[in-house]
Amino acid sequence: MPTIVVLVKNVPDSWSEHSLNPDYTLDRESVTEVIDEINEYAVEKALALRDSNEGFRVVALSAGPERAEDALRKALAMGADEAVLLVDDALKGSDALGTAWALHNAINAIDGVQLIVTGVASSDGATGALPGIIAEYRQIPALTSLRSCDLVDGKLTGIREVMEGEYTLEAPLPALVSVTEKSDKPRFANFQGIRAAKAATIRHLSLADIGVAPEQVGLAHAATTVHSAETRPERSQGQIVVDHGDAATVIADFLAAEKFI
Repeated sequence: MPTIVVLVKNVPDSWSEHSLNPDYTLDRESVTEVIDEINEYAVEKALALRDSNEGFRVVALSAGPERAEDALRKALAMGADEAVLLVDDALKGSDALGTAWALHNAINAIDGVQLIVTGVASSDGATGALPGIIAEYRQIPALTSLRSCDLVDGKLTGIREVMEGEYTLEAPLPALVSVTEKSDKPRFANFQGIRAAKAATIRHLSLADIGVAPEQVGLAHAATTVHSAETRPERSQGQIVVDHGDAATVIADFLAAEKFI
């Protein structure tokens, strides 16, 4: 059966107060975590593509600790057919390269994968690099930052909207797409879906299950190292410009001094 894999992630609630661990990783234990909002758009797109292409199934995939099941159950409640969690202590602190490598190999453990759907960028990392890296590892086309996307007769078409205008992209399967918040609005999970998601069995994979060595992932093997961090200072009041007939000049001078123009 052809499969659409949609990547989801548990992230700290944006309203939570964030802090760092001694190793400069984000302290996720002390904050409330929720499914990343952009992932809900990805799930919606995966479900819509499944519903318009008979015979496809949607498998939600996440990498993280046990509590990442919450994000997967949200995807199941929305309508995903199955869910898989890659959970291994060695993954903690992985950068985009390590995470992408682990997810690439986890995808290999799922049968019949023809399409991978992701959000354009996670709200906690915000690099936007993961979709492109996974596509490179898999050597498949990547249609990224799409506003809309359709799948007809094994060919993907999508519209990428950027500051310069719109671009129409297309690629054959297998392929990867990432969607923006301008994609279709996520559906609400109904009561029946929520009940089924609570009872669903989520398949767990470890690094050993997917053939990834611990030394290929994790904080110690990340491409970058953080040596220090400082708390962001409280926001101060900005400069108030009172118009005495020269406000435009004052504002222009300020912007020039700050190298905005």
